[in-house]
Amino acid sequence: MIPRKESRFFGKGLLGIPLACFLVLAPACAPRAPEKFAPPQTPAGPARVIYAGVRSSKYGLTPFPDPAAWQTAIQAMTGYFPGAAPCAVWIVGTMARRPLFTHLEFPADGKSYAHIEFETADRHEPYLSFFDGAGIKVFLQVEPANADVGTLIDLVLERYRHHPCVIGFGVDVEWNREADNPKRGVRVDDATARTWEARVKSHNPSYRLFLKHWNKNWMPPTYRGDIVFVDDSQIFPGMAAMIREFSENWAPAFYPNLVIFQVGYKTDKPWWSKLCDPPQTIGDAIRGKVRQDIGIIWVDFSLGDVLPLGRKSAGTRP
Repeated sequence: MIPRKESRFFGKGLLGIPLACFLVLAPACAPRAPEKFAPPQTPAGPARVIYAGVRSSKYGLTPFPDPAAWQTAIQAMTGYFPGAAPCAVWIVGTMARRPLFTHLEFPADGKSYAHIEFETADRHEPYLSFFDGAGIKVFLQVEPANADVGTLIDLVLERYRHHPCVIGFGVDVEWNREADNPKRGVRVDDATARTWEARVKSHNPSYRLFLKHWNKNWMPPTYRGDIVFVDDSQIFPGMAAMIREFSENWAPAFYPNLVIFQVGYKTDKPWWSKLCDPPQTIGDAIRGKVRQDIGIIWVDFSLGDVLPLGRKSAGTRP
């Protein structure tokens, strides 16, 4: 059974508790009864974790961490998977409260575009500049609503392609024309996927398009190209169910393309909180069952529960 995906508006705002309160989790977890799931000691498949890191959104962490704090969390994730490149799924455009609109978190270029609104200040330039020097790889993601995705690709990549940290552009398909199909979005057909990928690569041939959803049937039926396929399923009864979804349902559908898994949702915290080192335990279990290269991304909603964040901003953003 395909797990349901909760609304991104669920549980906005967290981490009113000092980080120090979370740091006691690691030593304290040893006496707790772990879930009855034994990941293989030696991976059964040839999967490599080539990207490891975190997801960032304006609604996932309050206050929003500063660049050095994000680096600390990302490096903690890559530390679990030697050889993995530090990576961030960095959301720069969210579905606006205004119906049908996406909200790009940087200033407009002086033109107006259908179903697109902008901010007066750029939220992301200081972070991407920092990541350039830190060697962090970044996928820039949007939640498109009814905005034209090709236009969003151009606006975002023209704005940020000067950053060497940027390696691609992502579309959260759950929010693709979401008003036409609430809480699921409109499926991406082969022709659309091919067009979007060509648009991304027109900015830089090395860039990759990623498509994200929790149901593989929302992905292009046959076209694969150089696309990265991201599974953000959640609300699992336990880790065994998560691994089955990722390894038996999602990954085989897109083999041999790179697949990325977003993990750490609060809806799954009742079971992953019982694990020691949840990022590594979950990541090792996934790569032991998946054949192709993978990425492991911990979501921002629970980031402070499992990873050090270093310093934080005072709640204001650049």
